Amino acid sequence: MSDAALLLREALGDLKPRTAMVLGSGLGGLTEALSDKQYFAFSELPGFPLSAVSGHEGSVVIGRLAGTPVIMLSGRVHYYEQGDAAAMRVPLEALAALGIEELLLTNAAGSLREDMPPGSVMLITDHINYSGMNPLIGEKSDRRFTGMSQAYDAGLADAMRQASRDLDIQLAEGVYMWFSGPSFETPAEIRMARTLGADAVGMSTVPEVILARFLGLKVAAASVITNFGAGMSQGELGHEETKEMAPIGGRKLAAIVKRLIGEG
Repeated sequence: MSDAALLLREALGDLKPRTAMVLGSGLGGLTEALSDKQYFAFSELPGFPLSAVSGHEGSVVIGRLAGTPVIMLSGRVHYYEQGDAAAMRVPLEALAALGIEELLLTNAAGSLREDMPPGSVMLITDHINYSGMNPLIGEKSDRRFTGMSQAYDAGLADAMRQASRDLDIQLAEGVYMWFSGPSFETPAEIRMARTLGADAVGMSTVPEVILARFLGLKVAAASVITNFGAGMSQGELGHEETKEMAPIGGRKLAAIVKRLIGEG
């Protein structure tokens, strides 16, 4: 077990969480809903990466959500920051070592569908790794040949659907395409993505899904829609728009997550 995992295990005490979350843009406030919480900055945990992206706090928060023990990673490190697709490997390995079985990933994304405007929430049912990068490049064991036909757990997806129905919150579904970033996509790339069957585009999450499946974790993921893809609306895209719009869908997704965890 890594030094970071040992530190977190000591902090957990008698808590035995089965579920962990990675909170993307707009979801950081969900940590405020935790009771008995403890914070650890990524900088305090040996081997954890440091993010320089505004809106990504970079901390591990331990506590109870709706009475259920949970670990939240508030913020993440992206491939585009240092060109490392495996940037989140150490944090995810630590979660697996602590006995985490289910991982819920969230992100901000651009919509490719007119019926899924900014402020929507999309359950990710599959992905397209358009970047071509993979966090398992360099892994020596044959475990690197990780199957991805069931990357997103059907049971967890059904539980999220039920939670959204219970709350009368519309939950769209679709395929997420990972672009490396940090620049936004061109209108031509958005047209291509739509042709290939993508419903939303973004710059994260897919490497974490691959790593989580490599580590044997069940995965669910959801996107908060912050904008339409390039060429689908007037004006230029920018990170400020993402930060401004993320809390709108973020509140919906936070409610779904609370219901999901509380019923788990």
